[in-house]
Amino acid sequence: MALSAMQRSVSRVLQCSRWQKRGIMMIADALILPLLLWGAYALRFSTVQPVVHDSWLFPVAALTSVAMLYVCGFYRSILRYLGSEAAWSIVTGMAASVITLAAMSYMVPAEVPRSIFVIYWLLGTMYLGASRFLARRFLFRVMAGYLNRERVAVFGAGEAGAQLVAALQSGRELNPVLVVDDDPGKQGSLLCGVPVVNRQGLQAKAKQGAVTTVLLALPTLPRHRRMALVNWLEQLDIRVQTVPTFNDIASGRARLDEIQDVAIEDLLGRDTVPPRLDLLSRCISGKHVLVTGAGGSIGSELCRQIVKLAPARLVLLEQSEVALYDIERELRGLIELSGRDTTLVPMLGSVVNRGHVQRLCRENRIDTLYHAAAYKHVPIVEANPAAGVRNNIIGTLAAAEGAEAAGVKHFILVSTDKAVRPTNVMGATKRFAEMVLQTMAARGSETVFSIVRFGNVLGSSGSVVPLFRDQIRQGGPVTVTHPEVVRYFMTIPEASQLVIQAGAMAKGGEVFVLDMGEPVRILDLAQTMIRLMGLSVRDESNPEGDIEIVFSGLRPGEKLFEELLIGDASVRTEHEMIMQAHEETLSDSDVVTAMEAFRAALDRGQSEPLKALLRSYVNGYQPRQEDGEAPAARGGVEPVDTVIDPQVASGKGVH
Repeated sequence: MALSAMQRSVSRVLQCSRWQKRGIMMIADALILPLLLWGAYALRFSTVQPVVHDSWLFPVAALTSVAMLYVCGFYRSILRYLGSEAAWSIVTGMAASVITLAAMSYMVPAEVPRSIFVIYWLLGTMYLGASRFLARRFLFRVMAGYLNRERVAVFGAGEAGAQLVAALQSGRELNPVLVVDDDPGKQGSLLCGVPVVNRQGLQAKAKQGAVTTVLLALPTLPRHRRMALVNWLEQLDIRVQTVPTFNDIASGRARLDEIQDVAIEDLLGRDTVPPRLDLLSRCISGKHVLVTGAGGSIGSELCRQIVKLAPARLVLLEQSEVALYDIERELRGLIELSGRDTTLVPMLGSVVNRGHVQRLCRENRIDTLYHAAAYKHVPIVEANPAAGVRNNIIGTLAAAEGAEAAGVKHFILVSTDKAVRPTNVMGATKRFAEMVLQTMAARGSETVFSIVRFGNVLGSSGSVVPLFRDQIRQGGPVTVTHPEVVRYFMTIPEASQLVIQAGAMAKGGEVFVLDMGEPVRILDLAQTMIRLMGLSVRDESNPEGDIEIVFSGLRPGEKLFEELLIGDASVRTEHEMIMQAHEETLSDSDVVTAMEAFRAALDRGQSEPLKALLRSYVNGYQPRQEDGEAPAARGGVEPVDTVIDPQVASGKGVH
């Protein structure tokens, strides 16, 4: 009861305004400082008798000391955030007050021993420092129960851990009760008053229910070690969260005390390889660049990376007005913040319009074009094959021809691993788009055409990670298509940087393949995300679990395993994360005939003939049987006669 009353009293004081709190502290110091001066006399003369002959000094000492401390900024310090600056203001404020008192003492007849001022300075400094830091400690300890703060453990006793503990102690939501570190030299010590323990200490507290969450204060820990640590923490059945990286903190995108769920993106794949600056800047710095699909997940990140490399001009081509508005506003902010003089040109339009692309490239004197515009959602394109063919194939050809006619030096197609032995329309259209560029490069061109192929990117539209996160927050169930489905993963920034570097290495017609690391089983990914959020999986072995995982079945056109190479032929490039694939392509006449056939089928609004054409021209394209398609004849390149109009299939050129 007494503690509760004390907590209520302290709470009322904390609710006072800042000026009221300063007034309370100044009054308390004005009452106590004269007692310290009397203590200085007692120590000097070894007596506790009242001082009569120098009584004028006591009120003057109180007023002078409080005034000097105020001038030095001591009372402007917030109690919860006291640091070295408060200690310095105490030392300087008390020194100034003692010098003032000593000067005043020489102006009166009664002589005050000089040692009195030295003793008073020592006592005053010790009192002010001890009282503030004890009060700060008292608030943390007493008010922790009143505020009902969540008890957490901080993993990492380094600089980030120390800053995090100090920030949490000053807050009102989380109470750090443990710091965990694998370094035996740090174990058994105190970090900001919090004991540092080993993993066994954390495990014991977790079993007792004394810790509900672990906060990872390891912003520079390599990805493979972070993954191993998270796998171990999963066994404790407690929530795992993290602090932002130093890059995010330094750039102002986040603060150290901004706790967030562990980004599963940081735990997948291999450790990020630093990009090569010479490759990044080769086709961008000081040049005129165009990005198609600039408002999409890949296109927008390409734009962010390009802006950092200081192009002279960046043209954004996007058919969605909302997406174009969002990315333009973001990029203008980045340009203003960096102080660069990059010219930003937002343009609405579709890549299917060859003339529009050609005019854009010519009027803006484009040097490099990144073609990221594509329909990429497998089930949607599977249900709308005509739209997929028009955008992914006709659009790629139109953009490439427009760029070539305008004298663009480099044209880089952003492709996908679903183009390898595809089982869906989206993958087949992307593979045919690759072959279009390979054919254009093979026949000779001033424009260097190249293709960059990679797997799933985390955080893109339709990515499984945000879907799982939303399902977990809503209480489940988490939907996984198949227990054995696996995918490659890469972060959007890393993929975008590698696309830029791969394009810089191109000589013409190359298919570059990004090293995606080890594939990840989606079921394991879902289980990890559930455990990292402090929940358990509900299954037969744990019927009382929190989140159920259900299997929804493979979607139309989806397959269990994705591949990056059609064959086994690949060679390393000058970049360790980029390979070059050697794959067969079509002849120029085959492409001409196929494009005429595609256009004829599109004009008639026929979907099934489009799929038949894709099966005929795309080696390895074999739709899944449940799509109602006949198995593809692997390796064939002859078109289907029934969809070719003899009057238009004249082979006079690719239009």
